[in-house]
Amino acid sequence: MNYADIKQFDVANGPGVRISLFVSGCTHRCPGCFNEEAWDFSYGNPFTDETVETILKYLEPDYIAGLTLLGGEPFEYANQKGLLPLLRRVREVYPEKNIWCFSGYLFDRDIVGRMAGEWPETKEMLSYIDVLVDGEFIEAKKDLTKRFKGSANQRTIDVKASLEQKKVVLVEGYE
Repeated sequence: MNYADIKQFDVANGPGVRISLFVSGCTHRCPGCFNEEAWDFSYGNPFTDETVETILKYLEPDYIAGLTLLGGEPFEYANQKGLLPLLRRVREVYPEKNIWCFSGYLFDRDIVGRMAGEWPETKEMLSYIDVLVDGEFIEAKKDLTKRFKGSANQRTIDVKASLEQKKVVLVEGYE
């Protein structure tokens, strides 16, 4: 897996000050995407054990609220496999920090409805994620008033509650 960027002090992709990892590789290719260069799976830098250690170091300060995964597309299968060692370590070292993920895939139809049945990595990855912002960016529905979203079709989902209740549960205050 490659990554396009790591933002050490990000306030645009989830609540509080966060570490954001922009993975490389996305097959959605949404028109108007803010990160077109990250569509290419070979763009950026190799994601290594040293990269994981760097992110863990960045997460250390108390004022860092958590980790955000975006891209590219974190739920591309190759990226899921690459992200799991990081997610395992973040949960082990910083269980109190939250993990947000942005995906063009729909939680109920694509991630839970298809991927989780095909790939064990998907189920494990979901077990570490607290909040998922799902849905492709749709330029015709672009809405800059939405908190932590680019277009009005996207949803901010409480992953754990959704898995427990077997239905999509939205995070209040992020409609």
